[in-house]
Amino acid sequence: MKGDDSSTAGGQVAPKPSGRRQARRWVKVCIAAVVVLASLVGIVYLRAFLTLDSSTFSRALVWVDADVDDFRRFPARRIHAPPDPYLYEKGPGYPSGLPDDVVLPDDNDDLEPFLRSTDTTAFIVVERDVLLYERYFNGYEHDSTQTSFSVAKSFASALVGIAIDDGDIALDDPITDYLPELKDRDGRFERISIRHLISMSSGLRYEEQGTPWSDDTETYYAPDLRKLALTDTEVVGPPGEDWHYNNFNPLLLGMILERTTSQDVAGFMEARLWQPLGAEADASWSLDSEAGGFEKMESGINARAIDFAKLGSLYLHEGEWNGTRILPASWVRESSGLSNEGDDRLQVTDGSAPAYGYWWWTYRDDELGDYFAARGNKGQFIVVIPERDVVVVRHGRDFGDVEDWVGAIADIARSL
Repeated sequence: MKGDDSSTAGGQVAPKPSGRRQARRWVKVCIAAVVVLASLVGIVYLRAFLTLDSSTFSRALVWVDADVDDFRRFPARRIHAPPDPYLYEKGPGYPSGLPDDVVLPDDNDDLEPFLRSTDTTAFIVVERDVLLYERYFNGYEHDSTQTSFSVAKSFASALVGIAIDDGDIALDDPITDYLPELKDRDGRFERISIRHLISMSSGLRYEEQGTPWSDDTETYYAPDLRKLALTDTEVVGPPGEDWHYNNFNPLLLGMILERTTSQDVAGFMEARLWQPLGAEADASWSLDSEAGGFEKMESGINARAIDFAKLGSLYLHEGEWNGTRILPASWVRESSGLSNEGDDRLQVTDGSAPAYGYWWWTYRDDELGDYFAARGNKGQFIVVIPERDVVVVRHGRDFGDVEDWVGAIADIARSL
């Protein structure tokens, strides 16, 4: 029949494609789809690499999670060391001069294998200004650059104390006195003071979900942190009532320091903190981008571990170090929580320790008394224990399965 297309002209039935031919056809289709998808992904990643200095999303896509090598990725502003650095006196048995019976977590009985196995890169113990222990692990040495993550906030706390002592700012000033753009956008910003920012009780929105659009990602990766802090902040509650860890707070205070000191934050730190401390080597402060040129106030101080210890020593001596008054003693006591009696420190969780000072975490212990710590992501710590005249610094590539490094450090201090 003319309408029957299942037959050839000679009346023969046309053969159907074999299963093997169909399989080959599907393989070709799948390969083509994979090639197209790979090309699209390649284009996305190429564009991301080309826009790393101008796109938060590109940085989050390419750099993914933060790590201790980020100081190599961000641009940075140098902080020069003084020509005559302070050198700690070295104690008996240095660099391993700790008692053999130091208490370690999880029934570990040997300090150095414990430190090496927990991703530790530097561990320093200073007692009565004497360097008892200074060891480096996992490819790091004395001269290696260590990064701070949120330990930078404790350095920034010192800078705020200096600015207050200079009369440039006051703790209870509304932030809109210095950042009027915020008041123009929302009058409720006028209720937020510098004290609210530095005590993490600003009432500003902060979402920590690890997505390319979360506040956590934005405040870490945004290439224009000034613009972000001035335009993306949102008042969601009354200031001074609830504690909430919020990286917008140090960004806003960094801009206040810039405007009131008429210099970049790294320059202010160099002149008023790093050089008076007698730092051994130059440091740097990572910037949001070359174009932005603003210090990553929530993180990003990069230096030798031994120079991180000197901030702890400054606070141990209530603001005086190497014969120089750098910070008011009253600021050290207030910002570290040592001046607060009873239970009036701002609690991080309902009635629990640690509590929080001004960008320092504070602790109470029956044996060690009140002590405090600077804490950073991936296990960066400066722990100051005044009752024992001890400063301990720990840096690491990660926490290394240690749930409570501050507690572990406190236990070591008990052994001294």
